[in-house]
Order: sequence, then structure tokens, then C-alpha cells
Amino acid sequence: MNTHLHVTAWALAFILFIVALVLHKQGKEKAAKIVQMILRLDYLLILYSGGDLIMNYFNGSPMLAEAIVKGIAGIGVIAGMEMTLGKIKDGDSAKVGWSVLIVAFIITIALGFFRLPGGFN
Repeated sequence: MNTHLHVTAWALAFILFIVALVLHKQGKEKAAKIVQMILRLDYLLILYSGGDLIMNYFNGSPMLAEAIVKGIAGIGVIAGMEMTLGKIKDGDSAKVGWSVLIVAFIITIALGFFRLPGGFN
């Protein structure tokens, strides 16, 4: 059940992230700010469900280290999203934010879907 909550929260986060980006690009700052605040509430769901999933590995699982790395990478995805939106809002270059987001996303997907139990493996 918690895996479904986690994946749903991530899917919602990426939809909200894209909507906020589009609104910023269109100059609709008030709407973009509202969407970004909803996105930040979604981060709480992501952190709760992700933390609960990581707790499953604290029973002596040999995959604990990978679960912790995935958790850290997931926090990196959130940081990358925030950096990107913040820089775009300010009109600055968002290259660092995009880089953090993409690298952390690849690590998170690779570990979450292909290495840790509950994914595609």
C-alpha cells in the first residue's frame, strides 16, 4: 500500500512541477506560486511514504545501504526541483538545478525500480 502512495505522490509531484514550470514561463507568477505550494505539500507525502519504505530495510536487510542511497537521491530530486523552480522564477540560469534533478532522478529510478524489491526486478 505504501509503495502505491509513494509512486502516486511522485507522479503527482512531476505533474505539478511541469505545471509550475509552464506557469512561470507564461509569467503567471501567482498561479505558479500556488502550484508550487501544493507541490511542497506533496513533498511531505513523498518524504513520509519514502521514509516508511526505508524503515522496512532496518531489519538486517543486506540492501539497507542501497535503500539509504535511494532515499538520499530522492531528497536530491526534491532539491533539484526546488532549485530549478527558484532559479527560473528569479530569471537566472537553472543548469545546476536541472543537473541535480536529472542525476538524482536517474539514481532514484535505477535503485527503486531495478535494484530494490518492489520494483521491476
